[in-house]
Amino acid sequence: MICFPNCKINLGLYVENKRNDGFHNIKTVFYPISLCDVLEISLSKNETNLNIRGIPIEGNIETNLCVKAYHILKNDFNLPAIDIELLKTIPHGAGLGGGSSDAAFMLKLLNEYFGLNISDLELIKYASQLGSDCAFFIKNKAVIASEKGDVFREIELTLKDYFIIIVKPPVNISTPDAYKLVKPRNENIDINDIILHPINQWKDLLINDFEHSVFHKYPEIKFIKTKLYENGALYAAMSGSGASVFGIFKNQLPEMSFDKNYFVWKSII
Repeated sequence: MICFPNCKINLGLYVENKRNDGFHNIKTVFYPISLCDVLEISLSKNETNLNIRGIPIEGNIETNLCVKAYHILKNDFNLPAIDIELLKTIPHGAGLGGGSSDAAFMLKLLNEYFGLNISDLELIKYASQLGSDCAFFIKNKAVIASEKGDVFREIELTLKDYFIIIVKPPVNISTPDAYKLVKPRNENIDINDIILHPINQWKDLLINDFEHSVFHKYPEIKFIKTKLYENGALYAAMSGSGASVFGIFKNQLPEMSFDKNYFVWKSII
């Protein structure tokens, strides 16, 4: 059985304050995008195995989120060994949630393949054990994410018929390192009010708080955002803690060239 785990972008990302547990309270909008990996499972004649093709991923099999998702369900259900095939096209270290999506889609795929009849509510609980934003991909709809990025409220927001370009330089940014550099606002942000403004007003209203420190350390990421605006983007921003930057366009995407080592993806939303 096969599925296509898609990624997300962050529309704004406000770091409100640091929590007593060492994490941060944030406000952001997760919006699903059609850039996707390919995930397939089948029964195995031996032990559970993971084969990854496409963009290389570091680490051993036991640390992969797809394998962790399998073991979480195996602890509660009598699952047989499976073969996992994963074609990676979503770049990692990009702020796009590719690994989290793979994990959430693995839960949904196992649920369907083995007829486990797990509700979405229960799948969300399982996904939350794997990472803060994993649960978002269970329902895969636009949400305001708050607290650690793991409390969701669905919103009526559509970017249908807009165009998007995602650009990532050959830079990987550690999320823990990004949080060490960011300066919390120490205020509560009403992102729902901001997101209701017309998209052509987002440039001056919808902020990613990680950009200041990340742009200082990696000026090539700032250059991408500047170039997207120069070529007519209605809104451009870094996604998550980086290193990818996206631009949203009303009309068809302009011809733009980037270094051959950059990841570039273009599509209608």
